[in-house]
Amino acid sequence: MAKITNIKIKNLFGITEFKADSKSIELLGGNGTGKTSVLDAIRYAITNRSTRDCIVKQGATEGEILIETDAGLSITRKPRTNKSDYKSIKQDGKEVQSPEAFLSELFSELQLNPVAFINMDAKEQNRIILDLIEYNWDLNTIKEWFGEIPQGVNYEAHILEVLKQIAAENGFYFMQRQEVNRKIRFKKQLIEETQKELPENFNAEKWEKYDLQEIHTRIEQARQHNSQIEKAETLKANYDNKIRGFQAVKELEEQRLLQGLKDREAELQADIARLEEMLNSSKKELASLNAIGIDKKAVIQANYEKQVAQFNEELKAFEPYLQQQKTNILPLQEEAAEALKMKQNLPQYNKMMAMNNELAELQADSDEFTRKIELARSLPATILAEANMPLGEMSIDGDQVLIKKPNGELPISNLSEGEKLDLCVDIALKNKTGLQIVLIDGVEKLSPINRQHLFDRCKASGLQFIATRTTDDSELTVVEL
Repeated sequence: MAKITNIKIKNLFGITEFKADSKSIELLGGNGTGKTSVLDAIRYAITNRSTRDCIVKQGATEGEILIETDAGLSITRKPRTNKSDYKSIKQDGKEVQSPEAFLSELFSELQLNPVAFINMDAKEQNRIILDLIEYNWDLNTIKEWFGEIPQGVNYEAHILEVLKQIAAENGFYFMQRQEVNRKIRFKKQLIEETQKELPENFNAEKWEKYDLQEIHTRIEQARQHNSQIEKAETLKANYDNKIRGFQAVKELEEQRLLQGLKDREAELQADIARLEEMLNSSKKELASLNAIGIDKKAVIQANYEKQVAQFNEELKAFEPYLQQQKTNILPLQEEAAEALKMKQNLPQYNKMMAMNNELAELQADSDEFTRKIELARSLPATILAEANMPLGEMSIDGDQVLIKKPNGELPISNLSEGEKLDLCVDIALKNKTGLQIVLIDGVEKLSPINRQHLFDRCKASGLQFIATRTTDDSELTVVEL
């Protein structure tokens, strides 16, 4: 716990020279007497920041502030108008490495202006308290948690606010999940519509592998087989008719032969009467007619027998089929027709399966967004369990700071003015290794009761304080308290 033992200010803001020691003081005076300049100079020394455009007092080229503490800390800053500023931050006589980061650990924003804090809106008050929760994190931490750096998040905010933005309904993950879920609903509708177009219990694997060529080959083989049987049956059924036909042809040819012989005999008899000179020749020919008839009859008989033999040979080749049953090709034809019909459904089925795969991927994306949203919602509890809290009597509901009171836990906005001032003191006391000082600018804005309560609380707690109060005095007056 460090208290300021020495303050020296020269040519800073509107101050020509000011000195103070470890005592708590109240600076009284009218506007322009330098009250707030003292506090601004101290804030400048420990934060290296100022809201004023001109730090060096008008007319001077260099200002200076020196702050020393009873813990061996020495802060010297010399802002200059004609060359680079000078600074020296020493601890026990040695220059501090990373001095600004070192100093930032020694105070809280509430110590530097508690009156301003109580007049802030609830959102800003909540932010300041959240910023006091010490939890070491950076963008690599976010990447380890979520596998990426989520978009649309203000990473300058406190980690609890960052997680709230990540889990928010208007956040990146929530909006991405909504878009994915919209695609899932659309994809499911397409799949349902596609499913309705497919036959019931459609077995895609069966019909994908089904060989239409093979069954058509079997059908053709069955047709040829049945054709042979039909031909054999036809030959067998027409056997007698065929034989009778051959017999009729033979008899007709014999009749024609006999008739021709008779006709020829008549011609020859007539020729004998007219052609005696040809009698011997005609008799000779007459004598040979029977032999000719016998020879030609033999040819006709041989032709007949040949036809019968050929037909018997043809029938003999088909006789095995006469013992066989015809193949019923109707089931094969129906199977082939069903297979063709089913195969025509495969493109539709494959399209549906592809959509199912896409649906699974979308669902996985949606589940991952849900996991990340739930992670962002669950991490605050982990963080608060590990974080160094600025107060023991506080908790967090989401990103809302709650202060424990006898009547329950209340948000900062529900605290009275006096309770908010107590909160500032409590936080200053919590920082055991920091500066034990409170800068109170404008105590006239507080009620007399709350002002006196604040002074008494600081004194009782061992806190050093410097307060300013606007009066009608034209000169700055320093009152030790």
